[in-house]
Amino acid sequence: MAVFVIRRLLASVLTLVVSSFLVFVLVANSGDPLSDLRTDTSVGREQKIAHRIEVLNLDQPVPRRYLTWAGGVTRCVVPGQGCDLGRNIRDQEVSVLLTQAAGSTLRLVSAALVLAVLLGVSVGVISSLRQYSGFDYTITFAAFLFFSLPVFWVAVLLKQYLAIEANNWYQDPRVGPFPALVLAVLSGLTWGAIAGGTARRRWIVRGASAAATFGLLSYLSAINWFRYPALGPGLIIVFSLGAATGIAFLAEGLRRRQVLHSCLATAAVGSLGSFVVTPWLLDPKWASWTNLLLLLVLSLLLASGIGYALGGVDKGEAVRASLVTAVVTGFFIVLDIVLRTLPGYADLVGGRVFATIGARTPNFEGTFWEQQLDTFTHLLLPTLSILLISFATYSRYSRSTMLEVMNQDYIRTARAKGLTERAVVLRHAFRNALIPVTTLAALDFGALISGAVITEYVFGWQGMGNLFFSGLIQVDPNPVMAFYLVTALSVAAFNLLADIAYAYLDPRIRLS
Repeated sequence: MAVFVIRRLLASVLTLVVSSFLVFVLVANSGDPLSDLRTDTSVGREQKIAHRIEVLNLDQPVPRRYLTWAGGVTRCVVPGQGCDLGRNIRDQEVSVLLTQAAGSTLRLVSAALVLAVLLGVSVGVISSLRQYSGFDYTITFAAFLFFSLPVFWVAVLLKQYLAIEANNWYQDPRVGPFPALVLAVLSGLTWGAIAGGTARRRWIVRGASAAATFGLLSYLSAINWFRYPALGPGLIIVFSLGAATGIAFLAEGLRRRQVLHSCLATAAVGSLGSFVVTPWLLDPKWASWTNLLLLLVLSLLLASGIGYALGGVDKGEAVRASLVTAVVTGFFIVLDIVLRTLPGYADLVGGRVFATIGARTPNFEGTFWEQQLDTFTHLLLPTLSILLISFATYSRYSRSTMLEVMNQDYIRTARAKGLTERAVVLRHAFRNALIPVTTLAALDFGALISGAVITEYVFGWQGMGNLFFSGLIQVDPNPVMAFYLVTALSVAAFNLLADIAYAYLDPRIRLS
């Protein structure tokens, strides 16, 4: 393993050196960085030109300028030397600009990538298990539709219909009978397709889910829940116990009572803990990321103890399932707090709770939870625009690889040995189907950073895309090289992580 990692690192360094030189030369020769000053009629024009020549080293040949830039980059890996990425055309430190831009872009790209992988793989697997069903055809159509849409057009549609129209609706947030009926029909069709089985079973699921959706929307609208939302202890308990049952089923099946009991106990303890945790975190004196991380650590320790105590002969699976249950229960508690904060946040932003531009509201001051809401509302639309495009790729890849794996000989052998279909799918097929998806995710991360240029431009984010775009327009190599450096390093690092993940997903693969 060590030899493989070292060999890959050396090859990556060589690739980065050659490609970075080519990019630097292309940008440096793409135009005149002094063009705006040559037409300047203000006082001190010559001094401004001389200063820019000194800042950008324009009096040196391009190869020497590249060596100067590369020397500053090497200082980034030497402890105590400080990172020097040069200065931009406005005499600003590029390393400072990169830190601000990278934080904004990575927050956007990471959220979009994680959601795309989770949703795309889950839907793709379900689609493969329901091959040639209505659900499969619907997902296939939606995947090709999303993949063919230009990202800037998707962004404009989201702005209009998910932000502007939703903000108008939030002035009087009620769901009338006709919209509730439409949503109920869509819910019934969706759950009926996912459930599968006989026609009678599908129609029962459709009717039950449609009726439940219509009744729930009508009730929530009647009590004005959309204006003053909250889960409350009751829904937290219901959702947590339901999630615990689903996690236990996916982990070991409901026949392994020890795992089920561990998950249910973890969910019950966490839900009851919400009576203490919620008022504590709603207090502005205690709401902070430090306290949230502390609560997470304590929850994981408690879940491990519950899983170990109740796991019996399945202690390992019980502990792992309890840990996942603790995280999900904590998510419901945090969601309840965020929903309770929404009315106060809406008053601060004038009722326009869905942001359409920027990474945050200018000069916004609020509590800890209101600040998190502000960050989320600004992340929502650009994340969705990237998610819809990436979702199509992951769902198609996971569906095709899952279908291929399910026809392999070892899958038929596992079924012949009497394993349940859940065990065949999750333990044997799904793990091997993840190998191509791992490669795709590794390549997609670097591609998303470079591909977020358009998304950031449409939504007015001051991220890596803005840094790259302004550098190209102004013939400013250093910001462009900073963008390239982050993109190239992320691609190289995630490719290496993907190769290492292969050995974990498939023990037959050996890295040497």
